[in-house]
Amino acid sequence: MNVTLAVKQYISKMVESSGPGMKVLLMDRETTSIVSVVYTQSEILQKEVYLFERIDSQNRDSMKHLKAICFLRPTKENVEHLIQELRRPKYSVYFIYFSNVISKSEIKALAEADEQEVVAEVQGRSWEPSMLSRCTQGLTSVLLALKKCPMIRYQLSSDMSKRLAESVKQIITKEYELFDFRKTEVPPLLLILDRSDDAITPLLNQWTYQAMVHELLGLNNNRIDLSRVPGINKDLREVVLSAENDEFYANNLYLNFGEIGTNIKNLMEDFQRKRPKGQQRLESISDMKAFVDNYPQFKKMSGTVSKHVTVVGELSRLVSERQLMEVSEVEQELACQNDHSNAQQSVRRLLQNPRLSELDAVRLVMLYALRYERHSSSILPSLMDELSRRGVSERHRRMVQSVVEYGGKRVRGSDLITPTDAVAITKQFFKGLKGVENVYTQHQPLLHDTLDQLIKGRLKDSQFPYLGASSLRDRPQDIIVFVIGGATYEEALTVYNLNRSTPGVRIVLGGSSIHNTKSFLEEVTLTTGHGGDRPHGSGRHGSRR
Repeated sequence: MNVTLAVKQYISKMVESSGPGMKVLLMDRETTSIVSVVYTQSEILQKEVYLFERIDSQNRDSMKHLKAICFLRPTKENVEHLIQELRRPKYSVYFIYFSNVISKSEIKALAEADEQEVVAEVQGRSWEPSMLSRCTQGLTSVLLALKKCPMIRYQLSSDMSKRLAESVKQIITKEYELFDFRKTEVPPLLLILDRSDDAITPLLNQWTYQAMVHELLGLNNNRIDLSRVPGINKDLREVVLSAENDEFYANNLYLNFGEIGTNIKNLMEDFQRKRPKGQQRLESISDMKAFVDNYPQFKKMSGTVSKHVTVVGELSRLVSERQLMEVSEVEQELACQNDHSNAQQSVRRLLQNPRLSELDAVRLVMLYALRYERHSSSILPSLMDELSRRGVSERHRRMVQSVVEYGGKRVRGSDLITPTDAVAITKQFFKGLKGVENVYTQHQPLLHDTLDQLIKGRLKDSQFPYLGASSLRDRPQDIIVFVIGGATYEEALTVYNLNRSTPGVRIVLGGSSIHNTKSFLEEVTLTTGHGGDRPHGSGRHGSRR
């Protein structure tokens, strides 16, 4: 199950269905991001798409020699823009595709606007764009792209998980013809979880390439903004990291930082060996032809080397400047160990360090507050005083309590901190005896245990019930996991490792966003500040049982 490939195939089918000839791709803000993630410009140019426009742009020229392929989300705004477009068409013919189902009344409105009969095809697979609807749209779109009609399990402790599960089921029932796929021996499974059950994972510093880039630099639609890097070359102010089109990144995104350094060195040495020599002699036609044939490869390799050396160099600078190895060691101790005496000493010691950034200071106190929330000897008030003495802003200090409100013991449905059943306690004991190979990567997200129990058939129905009367008797094979409130790249690594180590099981991870610490804290602030449903497509329990 490859969501990127499924979306790419869907877009390819859209483009190819319009037949030969020059085309313009009309998109909205979000579908522009979707296309940019799955296609490079050069790839889509090969399909005769020569122009890319936004449906909400007011300054588009009339080009009657172009066919228009419209790829839009079925929102009221987009439908209205499309109605205006069809009343005064700028292109010869329109092929209209929506990313989700569209109501019959909206199709009727589009048909009435098409007075010049320029629409050749309309396909949609929507309702008000609230948070619940947005997540429902996203999930049902993925299910349709993957051709899956799943059984659904949800996290009982989260009212929002149940509501989303019911909303998805309602669409599947209503649009049963769209979801009438070939039956498999073991039905696929959709598992809906809530971010607040594990607020620790998005607070931790990361040490694998993809996760580090997102945590320290920010990764948005495969793009990194490097404009603030000291002395950055203008050509490298924004770079693209895509596993689909960058072999080095694809091979290294799940490797740890030490291995990345070694592989960057090997990449540089390989480039040094292969690059054209400065005084290369071009004495014959065959010499010139060989140079011309090889030059694009060298240029691409040069770009790859420059990009990754720059990115890894900036990561190294930030790790050193913010002393993140020391910070991460204490974070891992807080997340994984159960020694309050050592933990409080380590946190106090780091808070005395003037080089510690405000964000790192606050997240250490947040981790302490979550880990030792109800400890009889908690020193949280003292640590809050220390944050004040450091000059940490009131906004950041308030976030400590907000994180506890968001993901503290009162709202969690799981045993995130202290396992209660004998098997989990024994496993933790032996893990402690064996030690770990890397003190910076001791932590495993709660998602690992949840999926492990699911695959082994031990995930409790009392905590993760099925929606409806049916249940799986066999080990699940195709699992789609959706995290309300956002997933993380550490959890993506967990899914990657489970897919590799569990033959016959295919897991896809999704969420309302992909968090680093900054985006997670924004989510927490919005959620605890406003209550109720999560705004902007994030998501939070409406109430707890």
